[in-house]
Amino acid sequence: MLMPKRVKYRKVHRGKIKGKAKRGNFVAFGEYGLQALEPKWITSNQIEAARIALVKFIKKGGKIWIRLFPDKPITKKPAETRMGKGKGDPQYWVAVVKPGRVMFEMEGINKEDAIKALTLASNKLPINTKILVR
Repeated sequence: MLMPKRVKYRKVHRGKIKGKAKRGNFVAFGEYGLQALEPKWITSNQIEAARIALVKFIKKGGKIWIRLFPDKPITKKPAETRMGKGKGDPQYWVAVVKPGRVMFEMEGINKEDAIKALTLASNKLPINTKILVR
């Protein structure tokens, strides 16, 4: 599971996901990419599940780049706790994904296999995606 080694602040505001991705919105390293079409928080578990789906499909051939990193802590208060008494403890980490963001890239395999692999990975993610070819 991905998470930062250390952070300046343990808890952060939720924030709003507005606008389109200004950076990371084109295929930079590989030949094929998986692009987000809607805004969402992607958890570290979802990133790991998509990564495993890609790796298992391509076996030894090809190379994969993960272009997002979960650096936002999400807090939660315990069940059946009264209101107040401050913010809850960090439970998991998310990556903030805006529309247009390229999340995964790959190269070294043919087009049909790349499309199948990226489709499997997109099934593990909670957003609509598009497959890009450089």
